Amino acid sequence: MKVIQTPIAAAVTLTLLSVACAVQAQTTEQKADKKADTQQLEQVVVTGIRASRESSLNTKRNADSLVEVVTAEDVGKMPDKNVADAIQRVPGVNIASSAGGEGGFSENDRVSIRGTSPSLTQTLINGHAVSTGDWFVLNLFGTTVGRSASYSLLPSELVGKVTINKTARADLVEGGVAGAVDVQTRRPLEFKKNLTLEASVGAMHSTLADKTDPQLSALAAWKNSSNTFGMLLQVFDQKQHLRRDGNEVLGYFTIDKTKFATGTTVNLNGTVQSIDVLDGVKAPSLIGASLFEQERHRQGGAFEAQIKPTNDLTLGLSAFTSKVKASNMNTNFMASPKWLFDAGIAPLTATTSADGKTLVGATFPETGKANSIIVDSGIRPGAEQKSNYINLDGKWTATDRLTLTGQIGRTKGTGASQEFASEVGNVGSAGNTPMALSYMMNGTSRGPSVGFTSASGANFRDYKTMYWNWNYGAKVKVPDEESYGTLDAEWQVDAGPLESIKTGVRFTDHSRTNGNWISSGPNWANANIDKTIPAWGGATYPSNFGSAFGAPITGMWRLSNADIAKWATISTQANPDPNAVFNYDPAQRHEWTNDFDVNEKTDAGYVMGFFSGDRWKANAGVRVVRTKGHYSTLRAPNSQDPASVIDSTSLFGPFVREYTDRNYTDVLPSANLSYRLNSDLVLRGALAKTMARADYTALSSTTSLNDQLNTGSSGNPNLNPVRSVNYDLSLEWYFAPRSLISAGVFYQDFSSFVDYRVTQGQFFSDLHKQIETYNITQPVNVGAKNKGFELGYQQPLFGNFGINANYTYASGKLDGGGEMSGNSKNTYNLEGYFENDVLSARVAYSYRSKFYGSYDRGVKMHMDDVGTLVASINYKINDYLSLSLDGLNLNNPTLKYFGDNKDQPRAFYSNGRQYYVTLRARY
Repeated sequence: MKVIQTPIAAAVTLTLLSVACAVQAQTTEQKADKKADTQQLEQVVVTGIRASRESSLNTKRNADSLVEVVTAEDVGKMPDKNVADAIQRVPGVNIASSAGGEGGFSENDRVSIRGTSPSLTQTLINGHAVSTGDWFVLNLFGTTVGRSASYSLLPSELVGKVTINKTARADLVEGGVAGAVDVQTRRPLEFKKNLTLEASVGAMHSTLADKTDPQLSALAAWKNSSNTFGMLLQVFDQKQHLRRDGNEVLGYFTIDKTKFATGTTVNLNGTVQSIDVLDGVKAPSLIGASLFEQERHRQGGAFEAQIKPTNDLTLGLSAFTSKVKASNMNTNFMASPKWLFDAGIAPLTATTSADGKTLVGATFPETGKANSIIVDSGIRPGAEQKSNYINLDGKWTATDRLTLTGQIGRTKGTGASQEFASEVGNVGSAGNTPMALSYMMNGTSRGPSVGFTSASGANFRDYKTMYWNWNYGAKVKVPDEESYGTLDAEWQVDAGPLESIKTGVRFTDHSRTNGNWISSGPNWANANIDKTIPAWGGATYPSNFGSAFGAPITGMWRLSNADIAKWATISTQANPDPNAVFNYDPAQRHEWTNDFDVNEKTDAGYVMGFFSGDRWKANAGVRVVRTKGHYSTLRAPNSQDPASVIDSTSLFGPFVREYTDRNYTDVLPSANLSYRLNSDLVLRGALAKTMARADYTALSSTTSLNDQLNTGSSGNPNLNPVRSVNYDLSLEWYFAPRSLISAGVFYQDFSSFVDYRVTQGQFFSDLHKQIETYNITQPVNVGAKNKGFELGYQQPLFGNFGINANYTYASGKLDGGGEMSGNSKNTYNLEGYFENDVLSARVAYSYRSKFYGSYDRGVKMHMDDVGTLVASINYKINDYLSLSLDGLNLNNPTLKYFGDNKDQPRAFYSNGRQYYVTLRARY
């Protein structure tokens, strides 16, 4: 009875009672009309932009909850290279081009709904879970290891239809606090013809990388003439060379006056003052010119077989696999103000921001006490990400009133990285030649300006010596796996307004493991090994590096991939080997600070009813889910730990394995109501309680450290899941065929949102071999509110032209006024298209305002406003062949990031433009 007394449950009950009392039983004629409408919708043939829009709008119009729909034709007629690209132009959907730590790229990778974090959006394929992995090393263990799916693994060729559920229903899988994206693949028995063959051959050209790569895909679908058995096979093989120019500021630190000698002064903002005036002011840690080069190779396919042994029974077996090989090299030529400050070297002149909180400019003297230049060169030959699943589903119409459906399957995603990296101090004949450093931050208008001078004639471009610092020689693999099973039953009751009752159960076993982290290092202790360093081959940065945002440094040299690879493969002997250049000993080089192991088992059940009347339809129900979490992490020992539990084999210090168990139950009632005011106007309302489990690393108590910047991240296994009560109200006007004007408001009340706090802790520095103070980022539960509205408009116009536009406003705030991660206040899309029998063309512009992503290296990371322009032209050669030309990022946007405010720029990224030429054949 306590559940019934909760406000949300009471609201659902009130909705049901008012609906039942307000309407009469649905007539037989109305039910027949409904069935006819459904049959008509199933017979829509998608042959062009307008037909696909009509299909999408019919699905939306007839739904009893708030959904957005993108069909296969919508995907095929735009330069949509993955599912995230395909759905970014619907109201309320936000996209990002990265999980967080790797910075922005040209292809979109994450999806969120209504200005919330991607981890709060559930991604499904055909209604079941899909696990994915990440290729970037920091997304394998840092604070960005969330529950969001990587859409880079989901090419648009897979799509039959994508449904974005903005409101919750009892029969939807929990985990989408903000909503759920269900990618529905094409199925063999749904094709009209007995044999369908499709293939595409194309080329992709990246302007910044100046490379052209092949793009291949094919599909074969067959079914017998009686439509009782069918098979589908789909494959894809797509390459892409990327070059990304970056200007990165790797964190900000707080200046400590105790680092300087008594009486030290500085010319601050034109006035000579004591160095004490800079105490507590933030300054950039490292300012770098980052050249990132990558070859992505996406390969995979999908298979499905369907059989209907009787008219009442359909069985399907489906499988999917996708792998992205993402080998890459990154060179970052960096100035190091932090290392100068840490050595007690005061700037000669300094400039602060208007509020006095940030040191935006400084000039340092020439000195040999500390490095002012660091060159970080790394190759990651083993970087990759994978996703696969196998699923068995069935549908049995047991009687004319009872239908049973079910799924059983397993999905696995894997992220992997293998890294070899070098670092160089000040360059010149001695490897630590004095160099004077000056810098000036320029807000987000352009990249920082950096200069080096030397009275002794040293030249930072004169590469002669280096020192090797660290590498991850062993390949790290991080699997994410889930086994699941569902069983649902729907009973047609036709009792007055109650049409049917649906109930079901779902069981899952999910694990995420990162327990094989081996951080190798050079074996300098052995005097007999070959310490020959790689010689510079004369390679420099491209002459047009940073042209989009203003390069901070010019004329930088770099090591080649071959230079670093040669050093990385000097010794292939088994470890531990005293003569090996690198120490790969799994016990000594076990970097336990990056380990975590998460296992969650869930049991869920629900019951819901479907209702309808003269002008309305509704659903209401409750979902109950039990989560049993088991979290294993490693931590530093304390004085209460007995010696028997402490492992002292790692060179990264002793550690203790710790286990935490969390069991909790969520009761999630929901209700959706759709009321037809007249033949063209539809009013919708929804009310639901939702939940999503916290990110994986947020639940880990392991502390991961960055020794260069003295920052780190730690989890919190006692976090509660993210819980919210959601309210929705919308009005849709279908004023003409294939036309819609819509407006809606939403409100989300979070009782346990996850935010981050920074605290200080004492840890052992593997770089400096001593205990030092670190700024540690840790997640905490807080209250939050997110509210806003959505506007949408689409209509075919005169002369075969059409338009599609939408705008979303979302204002998310933590209780007390803090920022909500992922919250963009303003998002809009504007699209125009033209289509006749042989030619179709579209131009679309998408805009997203600034948002706070997460903490990175102890400092907030915001992404600034960004807009992207894409276009496509499709020419129908005949009934079997078509030719398309697609362009992405045609405005060549610069992705900009900043810290606490725009006086603290964090990164500028340019990826250039991408062009695709594709020949498609269909039979």
